[in-house]
Amino acid sequence: MIGPLADSSGGAVVTIGVYDGVHLGHRALIAEACRIGGAMGLPVTVLTFDRHPAELVSPERAPCLLTDLDQKVELLRSTGVERVEVLPFDEERRQETAEGFIDEVLVARLRASAVVVGQDFHFGHSRSGNVALLEADGRFEVHGLSLVPSPDGEAISSTRVRQLLATGEVEAAAALLGRDHEVRGVVVRGDGRARDLGAPTANIALAPNLCLPAEGIYAGWYRRPGGGAQPCAISLGRRPTFYGPEGDLVLEAHLLDWEGDLYDQPARVCFSRRLRGQETYADSEALATQMAADLVDARQALQS
Repeated sequence: MIGPLADSSGGAVVTIGVYDGVHLGHRALIAEACRIGGAMGLPVTVLTFDRHPAELVSPERAPCLLTDLDQKVELLRSTGVERVEVLPFDEERRQETAEGFIDEVLVARLRASAVVVGQDFHFGHSRSGNVALLEADGRFEVHGLSLVPSPDGEAISSTRVRQLLATGEVEAAAALLGRDHEVRGVVVRGDGRARDLGAPTANIALAPNLCLPAEGIYAGWYRRPGGGAQPCAISLGRRPTFYGPEGDLVLEAHLLDWEGDLYDQPARVCFSRRLRGQETYADSEALATQMAADLVDARQALQS
């Protein structure tokens, strides 16, 4: 929720966006807002939304999310801005005109002296607002920035990160995010098969709209409350050996060199390297042999 700044008389530099993933392109835009704020002697406010607007505007086209709201706010705060504000995107907000958004949110509530957005930024009902409309207002400076290119020349975007994850290219996705892709959930009880196969796993319940990599076996890192990053082997798939290709999608992590009770605890799983795709084995013995090899491969991948 948002309200007036603690010292609203001096104004603020405001940057606005969905900021899903808080990737390197987002960070470059926020860094420019901080530079402008420093030159103007003003604090910087990041304004984001409690959901992706497409979830309400066109739910059939709403993308999966690279970060849940808590993680997004955490990442935005790590950029060093003075304030992160979350604006609820509800039906009333969806119907709001672009001019109304400027008057109510940017001017009356955030006291914007400067607005920093991507050149392709749109807002207001039917996406009628854009950089040109912001510039025409005249009550604040406007900085519309071009998208940041990746090393291959393609613009860094949340869409591009999702595409890479969908094909299991987690290292390429990490290069755009500036970190490994992380998925958060709570550890729940599974069917116990992994323990019977010699590699007990933490079975992690996930929100339905989170963006996941392609099904497969990965090397990565597991973070638990109060603990550091623990190396792990990750299985994301439908356990086709037992349940066929239509089984439920399950995320499991085997922590290397660690034992303990993780049930009901929050978990953070980071995908670092893809080891292989999901496969169906003739029997549980063949699967157990492959799982043992996966643990060796995961350890080596994380050490390289």
